[in-house]
Amino acid sequence: MSTAERHVPETEASTRERVLELVVEQGPVSAATLAHVLELTPAAVRRHIGHLEDAGQIVVHEPSGPGVRRRGRPARHYVATDAGRAVLSDAYSDLATHALDFLVQVAGPDALDAFAEARVTELERRYRPLVEQAGRSLPDRVHALAGALTADGYAATTRTVGAQGLALQLCQGHCPVQDVAEGFPQLCEAETQAFSRLLGVHVQRLATLAAGGHVCTTHVPLAVAPARIPVRSGSHAAGTGPLTPSDSSQTTTSPAGGVTEGN
Repeated sequence: MSTAERHVPETEASTRERVLELVVEQGPVSAATLAHVLELTPAAVRRHIGHLEDAGQIVVHEPSGPGVRRRGRPARHYVATDAGRAVLSDAYSDLATHALDFLVQVAGPDALDAFAEARVTELERRYRPLVEQAGRSLPDRVHALAGALTADGYAATTRTVGAQGLALQLCQGHCPVQDVAEGFPQLCEAETQAFSRLLGVHVQRLATLAAGGHVCTTHVPLAVAPARIPVRSGSHAAGTGPLTPSDSSQTTTSPAGGVTEGN
């Protein structure tokens, strides 16, 4: 810790950490949104943003998709860097990576696949009751899944896609196993399949933190008939039947119940 950081009051440091958490959870996010959510003045938010930028923990997001630039100076939106996410992550990654390397060397690639499946089987066991309690509405089930993921440290939110609300994006701003998954993408692939089984529709992983994205993004279609996802032996199949996509507005809903502006 630098001399300057040691002299930062505790309330100042905790507020700065909360700014970082919101950037991780909701990025790309503007300074205006941060000020609104945290009930801070624009000057205070700019001060925290400047510190986090200087520390290399957040950067300005540069959109890469097609689109027409608006005239005038566009509002800056911020995303967390690997260094910023590391501040909120555990430090067991090296040990876990070496352990999986050893597993592959001793037992082969199939053993790694089996480990990834065993990990998400436990995830499904814990999450399924929460998702089933949300009923047959697919958006409600996605929100319930986001809440379960957030409780496990994944900083998950949902975002409506398109003016007609034809899909949702399940976004995970933090991944406790990101560093490990960079070397073992099987963990991400198994997790995606688990989401499909929990929600009862085919979902698509658009981006992952492990592959360099600023957030893990899973696309969940709402305007198609639910697919029949095979249920593995031992999985609970309650709640089968048609899921109902409900009307969606152009908002982003967090598991905690907060609502922010949509994309």
